[in-house]
Amino acid sequence: MLRSSERILTTHSGSLPRPVELTKLHADRFSGIAIDEDRLSEATTEATRSVISAQVDAGIDIGNNGEAGRESFFTYVQHRMTGFGGASARAGMADILAYPSYIERMLRNSNAHDSVSLLSGPKCIAEIGYPSTALIEAECSQLRALLDERDDGGFFEAFVSSPSPGIVCAAMSNEHYSYLEDYVDAVADALAIEYRAILDAGFVLQIDAPDLAMERHTLFADRPLEEFLDFARHVVTAMNRALEGMDRDRIRLHVCWGNYEGPHDRDVALAEIWETVSAVRANAVLLSLANPRHAHEVRLFETVALREGVTLVAGVIDTTTNYIEHPEVVADRIEKVARVLGDPTRVIAGTDCGFETAAGFSAVAEELVWQKLRALAQGAEIATRRLFG
Repeated sequence: MLRSSERILTTHSGSLPRPVELTKLHADRFSGIAIDEDRLSEATTEATRSVISAQVDAGIDIGNNGEAGRESFFTYVQHRMTGFGGASARAGMADILAYPSYIERMLRNSNAHDSVSLLSGPKCIAEIGYPSTALIEAECSQLRALLDERDDGGFFEAFVSSPSPGIVCAAMSNEHYSYLEDYVDAVADALAIEYRAILDAGFVLQIDAPDLAMERHTLFADRPLEEFLDFARHVVTAMNRALEGMDRDRIRLHVCWGNYEGPHDRDVALAEIWETVSAVRANAVLLSLANPRHAHEVRLFETVALREGVTLVAGVIDTTTNYIEHPEVVADRIEKVARVLGDPTRVIAGTDCGFETAAGFSAVAEELVWQKLRALAQGAEIATRRLFG
């Protein structure tokens, strides 16, 4: 995994804006409407080429394919794994449900355009399996080819994301396995195949695990904290088994409390989950540290040391607001993290989450996404001068 002893590197958390046509193709297929699969492939290639250029132009060092070919950051597994069908009824977020006036506001402002709903993904109705690596291999090959066609090579390093077993099992309800733990284990075993394929293709593996924080106020909202922590610990155990034998130095973990603009006053504290999160076999952790609910939590590392060899990818850009952060604000956030850790070489500047975690679901206007990423790169340059001289 790329690190630097000379400057602050930049990255982001995965999902980036998709063109309107591609969004509609994803939304239609998600809804069960037959689509032109060849056109989906063509549109994905076009969008991926464009999103790579946009990242490079913005100054991103460690980038990806923007997840253009996926309908969302986790429900896409229904097209690669066996055992899914029908529709789930995802539990609502407790912080949203607690405020009726906020729900009314959301309904008034709800988007009318095509989108993929993360609240109604498929459910588990049969045994989970991962019968073929053809689709993940094709995705990785496409990214490699599009990077190779550029004279500049694109990024200094590229990553490909894959979900944690916990978010799949929490958001895609279980009607097959006797226990949630069995479901988690089965999904982890299946995802191990995708994890390995991404690493074998030469990319850094990013595991998206919002479940390790967000499920406290979603699936486990009305249950004791310890029940949620037991779930999180089981997910980590299953995930680590799936990662057994893989190079932890090429694995990064993304944890967040939900990529939506909302109260977030039911979020679990980072201090309560850090012992569990830090047990994952990954040598980089991406945390949300820009949004107004969690920016203060970097202070945890004043008393709790990062494990040896672990890099903190600090979210210094909020992905739920159309405010474009001033580069000086970005630099201040980076410097604060570096001061707390006591070592700027262990810091990479990133975003709190993705910008379009499901096709058509985005809080930030597309052109502003690229401006926010430019501010990220500009802020990293300022912080580099101050931290490295």
